[in-house]
Amino acid sequence: MQIVTDHPRPVREIEHTEIAMPDGTKLAARIWLPEDAGDAPVPAIFEYLPYRKNDRTLARDIARAPYIAGHGYAYVRVDIRGCGESEGVMTDEYTAEELQDGCEVIAWLAAQDWCDGGVGIVGISWGGFNGLQIAALQPPALKAIVTLCSTDDRYADDIHYMGGTMLCEQISWAATMFGINTLPPDPRHVGDRWRGMWMDRLKGSGLWLKTWLEHQTRDAFWKHGSICESYSAVKVPVYAASGWADGYPRTVFRLMENLDVPRKGLVGPWAHKYPHLGAPGPAIDWLTEELRWWDYWLKGRETGIMDEPQLRLFMQDHAAPQSSYETREGRWVSEPSWPSPNVNRVDWAMDAAGTLARGGKGQGVAEVSTPATVGLQAGKWCSYANPGDQPGDQGTDDAASVTFETAPLDADFEIAGDGTLDITFTCDQPVALIAARLVDVAPDGSATRMTYGMLNLTHRGSHEMPEPIEPGRTHTTRVPLKHVAQTLRKGHKLRLSLSNTYFPMAWPAPEAAVLSLDLANCTLTLPERAGPDGALHDLGTPKVAPLLEPEILSQGDFDWQIERTGEGGARVTITDDEGTIRIRENDLTITSEGVETYTVESATDHAPKARITWFHAMSRGDWAVRSETETDVTSTKDTWEIHARLRAWEGDTLAYEEEWDETIVRNHV
Repeated sequence: MQIVTDHPRPVREIEHTEIAMPDGTKLAARIWLPEDAGDAPVPAIFEYLPYRKNDRTLARDIARAPYIAGHGYAYVRVDIRGCGESEGVMTDEYTAEELQDGCEVIAWLAAQDWCDGGVGIVGISWGGFNGLQIAALQPPALKAIVTLCSTDDRYADDIHYMGGTMLCEQISWAATMFGINTLPPDPRHVGDRWRGMWMDRLKGSGLWLKTWLEHQTRDAFWKHGSICESYSAVKVPVYAASGWADGYPRTVFRLMENLDVPRKGLVGPWAHKYPHLGAPGPAIDWLTEELRWWDYWLKGRETGIMDEPQLRLFMQDHAAPQSSYETREGRWVSEPSWPSPNVNRVDWAMDAAGTLARGGKGQGVAEVSTPATVGLQAGKWCSYANPGDQPGDQGTDDAASVTFETAPLDADFEIAGDGTLDITFTCDQPVALIAARLVDVAPDGSATRMTYGMLNLTHRGSHEMPEPIEPGRTHTTRVPLKHVAQTLRKGHKLRLSLSNTYFPMAWPAPEAAVLSLDLANCTLTLPERAGPDGALHDLGTPKVAPLLEPEILSQGDFDWQIERTGEGGARVTITDDEGTIRIRENDLTITSEGVETYTVESATDHAPKARITWFHAMSRGDWAVRSETETDVTSTKDTWEIHARLRAWEGDTLAYEEEWDETIVRNHV
């Protein structure tokens, strides 16, 4: 990584300013811009998040914002209403109020004397989501966006419900935001107002998990903010990026296929990170790439970016299975469009002997009835490149699953895109799921998961109107697999692994089921790539502005433990200790630690337990606050059961406490 200190235009920073909304609520912003922008106005780049511009995202922002500003832009980081130093209360993600506030900010930016009237939106994760959503509202000053690690479909491709299965990531994320929502504004910027603003948040943010579990199907709640409902609403150019280890690579392909505006896509080997911080590596010089995009669309400069292929993918080579990678071997390839003329779909058949063969027709019947512990090696739905959060060796999960395997391949085989599994089945329970994994089996027997998919089989016809499975009746459906680009090497085997449990990635169905597959009418279809790598420019090595160097008071650590328990059960414990740091620039000391525990008591346990706790503390001088949140979830055959608790202290005085006990009826999940 190259640290760049000299920029074409010297930069000044406005640490805190406020932007008034029409209702009088003030949103807090931090701005980096050229010193001479008042005399030579520049376009504005807007990033809009709930993660607190003056502490939690400060290190990341300082590494990128001054660099972009130094090349002739105003980089503006705004805290969403109810977060950081912004007034108000945040009651959920991507609310209509949040998006309208974003439109108001864009209008405010365009009207500033240091702005030339043009605005772009950039964002990763939440900021990538609301960037697409705000673009669909068509604010007049918005000229282009960059969206990273985001989704166009809040129901079917987010941390909530994959294929209609309830992801445990939903519990994890709800608990994470439960903790973040307890944090107060910084008195340094809001003065004595901080305590009243804090109390409003503690009392008003609510229990998001309850809301999300009350919407178990693709209803109006999830359609709001899902631009896949109307791709044509987006009228500005879009650059979309993600990584294979991220939860959201599929979005890039759907945007390339469905948008009707100038667009580009990039998918690397990365987890949920900006590409200049990309892990697993190789990371790239993303800030230069991003500037090429902004210069073309916001300044009208010919950078060549739109002369290049529409889509660029990192074709991963084989890697030994491990739950964390520093880097992945592979090469970059390009596609002129998506769907690509370089990709053909190839059918594979299965038989009862466990054979997977290209072409032909399957034979026999396979019964899938797997223990509750299948999935312990799945990793997280969305990896953050933390130790343990990517899939480990699939051997133990596959040994308890139904598998189909090729003979050793007689030539390299490359796939690029999304596979599908078409199945014809019967089932002895009204609710069941299927998890399908595509595995690269090396000559030494090690097994690396390449991609996977899950489907709640009551959603076989629709995510909006699930239907119970009629026991004994034959049904057909298609299981989509996540997009991937991967080379299977000569001498390796391709394995398809099937289970009807995948915990703790997905919450299990209410009862154990037996799924019978008619293999003569089951087909695996894979996207085989056979084409040139294409014309590719060098993406370079990362460049960033000088980094934030906080004082480390206690070193953080991330730990992932899998423990087998009696009667075939298991417990997964994930500890995210962020340590304690003091930010020298504002003399703020912050501490955060989260612990997630997922437990099944036995191999037949379909009522697991999830418990997540977060501890946060902030202090400066004699000002100190801290909070503790607890989220416990279990289920019965018919309901979800949630117990949650929030406690917050000012100094040593308990300032606020609230508990929730909620029962939510399961709806075909």
